[in-house]
Amino acid sequence: MLGSWLAVNHHGEICRDVEAIFQLLFNELRLATGASEQNCTDVAERLTQEVKRICTESKRIQASGEVETWAITLARHRLTQCLTYYKLGSRRGRVELHSTLSAVIYRYITPSQGQSSYQARLTLIEDFLQGFYMEALNAFRRETQMPKAYCPKTLLELAEYMAFTERYAKRRIPLPGHRNQQLIILRAQTFSQQQPLETYVDIEQAAEGASQETDQAWNAASVQQLREQMVAQAPEPADDSLRHTVVTELMAYLEERQQSDCADYFALRLQDLPAHEIEAILGLTPRQRDYLQQRFKYHLIRFALSHHWELVHQWLEADLEHNLGLTPQQWEAFQTQISAQQLRILQLKQQQFTNLAIAQDVGCTVTQIQKQWSQLLEQAWEIRNSLVSGASPSTDE
Repeated sequence: MLGSWLAVNHHGEICRDVEAIFQLLFNELRLATGASEQNCTDVAERLTQEVKRICTESKRIQASGEVETWAITLARHRLTQCLTYYKLGSRRGRVELHSTLSAVIYRYITPSQGQSSYQARLTLIEDFLQGFYMEALNAFRRETQMPKAYCPKTLLELAEYMAFTERYAKRRIPLPGHRNQQLIILRAQTFSQQQPLETYVDIEQAAEGASQETDQAWNAASVQQLREQMVAQAPEPADDSLRHTVVTELMAYLEERQQSDCADYFALRLQDLPAHEIEAILGLTPRQRDYLQQRFKYHLIRFALSHHWELVHQWLEADLEHNLGLTPQQWEAFQTQISAQQLRILQLKQQQFTNLAIAQDVGCTVTQIQKQWSQLLEQAWEIRNSLVSGASPSTDE
């Protein structure tokens, strides 16, 4: 078992609470997971050691006179993160981590001028994160003093690694001028700066394979990589990538409308940061942050009810195939509450008619169709929110 943890507080007293922290973590892991006792013991020990290291090395914590309080707070925070990923499971946990980190670095991964498309940016993000996950695993091995070949094998160990990776990515690194930045953002900026100039490849020749005569004229590694992608790449399951797609599409939507401050706010909200931390990072007063939040909500509603309604509603399992997320009784009531023209629009949307075809059918403009459809989606949205909350529609984001 772990030895005593010696930390001197501002009274010069000795705090020996490693065992208490360990028991807290171990008991919670045993109650909340189906992992073996040995597995819970190992994870609890590693988390305890991390808390010990932080509290021992942090001058701010040592000078606070509240070392024990800090230790318990840090331990509970790490426990909560670990259990969150554990409950999500292996597949959904990885999707959640990938989406969170992608949103943080989206604005800092910049493709070359010749490949400035949205898809090119996503490809670079994928490449960067694969390398970052390996860096995080090496950091985990180093900081927990695990063997160089260690890899998480159980669900609890995987949850521990994913929680560590998120914390590792969000570590704030001091910079000149009393500034600081998250580690993953610094890594992403360096990655973008180191990208080589684009390589031009003949797609047909790549698919057929280069002849002996052309081998010397081509970058063989680039051709081989392209061929492997063309032949072997399999699409990700839709449910795995849908949340990631929604997040990146919303980021792209905000960037296209020159709402970079809203994109920054969204990235911080994805990290579950409290309002005062968001204000400190963005350099805003509470009033300015509230104004930014309202502006972001305006764009979020337009994104969800107009520009990308199909994507968002599919993600929420509230698309037309699911009657906009309404129960059978609500769906029937919803159709009786709308006008005859709106009902016709709804029926044509279900038959997958285009906005132009619907406009010609009901005798109005495409813009009017888009406006009517947004109103229908908003009505259904309010009904769903009322069902979930049991009251009036929620005003939360």
